[in-house]
Amino acid sequence: MAVLQAKGVGKRFETRWVLRALDLELEAGERVALLGPSGCGKTTFLNLLGGLDRPDEGSILLDGEPLHQASPARLADLRRSRLGTVFQFFHLIPTLTAEENLELPLRMLKWPEARIRARCSELIDAVGLAHRAGAWPSELSGGEMQRVAVARALAARPAVLLADEPTGNLDRASGQAVLSLLADLTEQQGSALVLVTHSESAARICHRVLHMEDGRILNGAA
Repeated sequence: MAVLQAKGVGKRFETRWVLRALDLELEAGERVALLGPSGCGKTTFLNLLGGLDRPDEGSILLDGEPLHQASPARLADLRRSRLGTVFQFFHLIPTLTAEENLELPLRMLKWPEARIRARCSELIDAVGLAHRAGAWPSELSGGEMQRVAVARALAARPAVLLADEPTGNLDRASGQAVLSLLADLTEQQGSALVLVTHSESAARICHRVLHMEDGRILNGAA
């Protein structure tokens, strides 16, 4: 069974439909890019897949569980434990160090202290920032902040990682490093990835590319 499945998904704002008849099946460990110009509906679709908004038609299933019917409390639980999200603008908490930002989602899940320490040590090494563990976000470069954000999103070993233009605020070299990190870490822990991007080069880290235009998926490419 697909780890994430969207069937006939549509979304409207007031009377205008911005998404119609979207289908997606994502297998465990698979990386899929949603590629298209700004304003085509990519981020809106990603927000639906992540349970941040609800579709006006169709269904979204996470491991067979209907996200579109889940209570707010259940959605919050699923977002903490089964879904990870990486944004364009990092969203690190400025009053927490890099390491504390990593620890936060695991503390919210009430992991044992020793397990939190071990997992965060593993991740901060994996993203090459062990020497910056005690730094505040304001002391990190854009690329470093995004690497912390990727590690934080993957901390709880989510089934699905959703990445919304994760390199859009970075220079080319930093962006490429973050894309490589996304591919490597999701590969290592078996998380599926949905990558929203307008960049064909960024989409190359994915197994499949779905082209979006005017709220619809036009075609898929292997």
